[in-house]
Amino acid sequence: MKSLLGLLMFLTCLASSTLFSQEKRVGAKLEWSKVFEPNDYGITSTIGENLGAQVNLDYLDFLGLPKAWYYTTGSRDIIVGISDGSIDTTDIEFKGKSKIIRKTYLAKGHGLSVAETAAGQGNNGYGIPGVCYDCSVYNTTYGNGAQLEQLQELSELGARVINCSWGSPISYEAGQKAVNKMFKNGTILVAAGHNDSYSKTQGEKYYYPASYDNVISVSSAMHRYENYKDNIVEGKNKLGELFYYANNIKGYVGRNAGFKDNDTTQVPVIYPQSVRNLNSRVDIVAPSVGIYRYSEKVLHNKDEVSEGSQTSGVVPLVTGTIGLMFSLYPCLPTDEVISILKITAWNIDHIVPNKPYEGMYGAGMLQTGDAVEMVYQLYNENETAYIDNQNFSRWDFKITSLSKEIIIQNQKFTDSASLQLKAKNKISIKPNTVLRPGAEGKISLTIDPSLVKECDLILRDPSILEE
Repeated sequence: MKSLLGLLMFLTCLASSTLFSQEKRVGAKLEWSKVFEPNDYGITSTIGENLGAQVNLDYLDFLGLPKAWYYTTGSRDIIVGISDGSIDTTDIEFKGKSKIIRKTYLAKGHGLSVAETAAGQGNNGYGIPGVCYDCSVYNTTYGNGAQLEQLQELSELGARVINCSWGSPISYEAGQKAVNKMFKNGTILVAAGHNDSYSKTQGEKYYYPASYDNVISVSSAMHRYENYKDNIVEGKNKLGELFYYANNIKGYVGRNAGFKDNDTTQVPVIYPQSVRNLNSRVDIVAPSVGIYRYSEKVLHNKDEVSEGSQTSGVVPLVTGTIGLMFSLYPCLPTDEVISILKITAWNIDHIVPNKPYEGMYGAGMLQTGDAVEMVYQLYNENETAYIDNQNFSRWDFKITSLSKEIIIQNQKFTDSASLQLKAKNKISIKPNTVLRPGAEGKISLTIDPSLVKECDLILRDPSILEE
């Protein structure tokens, strides 16, 4: 115990009882089997009615949406801001839950698709369910990077999260100040890392507002095939010569990966030109290929999905996730949201083809189900919460736990990473945990029995608390 605690840079305990433990783990954490699917969950639905658009929504399966929806499908009290092209407040997916704050351009239906992904109405037998499908939607203009006036207006109107599927390579001091003001007001901005190819940017190009402090910067990754051998595609080069490449492989940060000497027995190399803009300011990545394009339904009566890996369609997946987190626990501290998103992200450092891009795709791939579940566990005194399976060498993490126990296992906080964990009851440090930050990092583990919930969990089905 002494050798482990010796790794801690800072340790506080406000209670005299024995509340820290380093017990060996007995058994494995049970897989969560309880899910909820609305009736418009596409052709991948396992328990729903398969109504709505007949499209493959496996990217929502990858994110764990059915698990998230078991806890909450959103709340009308939570406003999701959409700074983008216009939406139609009379449309079946937005009727009765949306409001136009500032008129904006149609922009080829860009805003329609973004809003549908984030918070389009679900369980109505039409289209697809948005991530936070029972949340409210406020629509406003985009751009105005210097002052971000339209975003500040949304924040003042009560938006908890604002989607910005746009950006500019120009940063402004006033823009950062505006972001800080909104963050202090309880509003989180989620923005696109942008679509430039990594072959051009080499991790050195930054877009704003994504790269400001207190903004969640999002880029794209793949989600579909478990192994590159599962989807090897034939192609021809400019000389008409046959070559092979892997496409849409789960966890890869680029859409396509080729083989040296055309040898498909070797691990492929991701084509840099198929990787969207990555840099050290990116916080998280999420699926980008196969995203439902609601604009095609509205404007052309077609059910189509994205073929490219543009980040515009990725951002609202994160935005909707945050909407669900606030819907479940409206008192969730704004500065803990990004910590939960990163802690629950799927770490993709182990994927060999990603090595050239390590440090530029954030904490890994978004896991909505795990993020929402963690909120439930942290604020339920009968639950156990987990911090596990990540390797952080940077960022500041802040977590408050009212659960009966919070377990740290198979987890690393090193170099400049900081963890400020305050728990009401018990913190257990299990095997394969490294708490060894450098001079710029710090570990603070605090037990405070006086912690109380600032509000109640709001569940889709209140009886869940009785299980």
